[in-house]
Amino acid sequence: MEISNLRKLILMLLFLSSFQLCKAFGGVVNPLAKLRFDGKNGEFRILQVADMHYGDGKTTPCEDVLPKQMSSCSDLNTTDFIFRMIHAEKPHLIVFTGDNIFGSDATDPVNSMDAAFAPAISSNIPWAAVLGNHDQESTLSREGVMKHIIGMKSTLSQLNPPDVPDIDGFGNYNLEVHGTEGSELTNKSVLNLYFLDSGDYSTVPSIPGYGWIKPSQQFWFQRTSRKLKKTYLHDSNARKAPAPGLAYFHIPLPEYASFDSSNFTGVRQEGISSASINSGFFTTMVESGDVKAAFAGHDHINDFCGKLMDINLCYAGGFGYHAYGKAGWSRRARMVVASLEKTGKGGWGDVKSIKTWKRLDDEHLTTIDTQVLWSKRSAGARRKKPIGHH
Repeated sequence: MEISNLRKLILMLLFLSSFQLCKAFGGVVNPLAKLRFDGKNGEFRILQVADMHYGDGKTTPCEDVLPKQMSSCSDLNTTDFIFRMIHAEKPHLIVFTGDNIFGSDATDPVNSMDAAFAPAISSNIPWAAVLGNHDQESTLSREGVMKHIIGMKSTLSQLNPPDVPDIDGFGNYNLEVHGTEGSELTNKSVLNLYFLDSGDYSTVPSIPGYGWIKPSQQFWFQRTSRKLKKTYLHDSNARKAPAPGLAYFHIPLPEYASFDSSNFTGVRQEGISSASINSGFFTTMVESGDVKAAFAGHDHINDFCGKLMDINLCYAGGFGYHAYGKAGWSRRARMVVASLEKTGKGGWGDVKSIKTWKRLDDEHLTTIDTQVLWSKRSAGARRKKPIGHH
């Protein structure tokens, strides 16, 4: 999307002033505060931003845009898109799913990260991030990048679970989204979010290609999922099923290759760049029974969602302008909205449905591909179906 010079100047001033204020006074989001559903409409809204590939700001050119856009296009277009999405969708949480900065083109990775995440910080919206395969390609190690992120304002990102000293990667953690204030689920997580570091590149000489989610991370996920289910299902008003979960990571799983246009919503315009081996995380999620959808980035011009064994595997589509894309094919973002069901007393209960759609960075922020990822009603119907004898 082209930005006029005047608009660019206004954006820069807004961006710099809000960012400086934020640095000077700090955001007011308390990292220890609980995420919770909105008591007015019973919703929790998540904006996924995949592959910002942020470089050095206004001096960093765009890739794969139309010729008429080139002269005025830079990282500032990425910043502008985030501000537009925040204004349009009013998310309760922003999730950045890796390649947040493009390390090899980031002269100072700290400055690049500060600029990349500034819209979330200046808007005072809680945010969480995982790493991709390019974040550490500047002067900071992978651990160094994640340590900087967890020290930033209004972030809920964590380095790793404190009780798991030997876990692989940096940025494995979970966040709980509690029921509405004053409801019977005020102190219970009704939606569980899992964040995992899918690595960068294989460190095993005989295995080429990208990284993968390791056994230590899967063990942590299994243990966390079990603990959350036990807590949720154990009380006087016993729930019949565990709270739904969503998983976020950068590199797609090999199972993303299971779909074609007959059984997904969206587009597949490039190959699935998963690890060259299958480490079994999809099976681990299926066994856990609580994850309803997983969200990845990495392959910028794929943006589909497909369902396999009751889990939706979704791409967000490329967000950033200093990232490869497809000229004339708009940059995009994915929204996920979980909605609670009304209780008999007029309050809010468990999660009733989880929907998703994408927004294009065009003149109207066009909404496309709205779909229901999961609903309590259809899940209940499936559970009641009799099992045949063979």
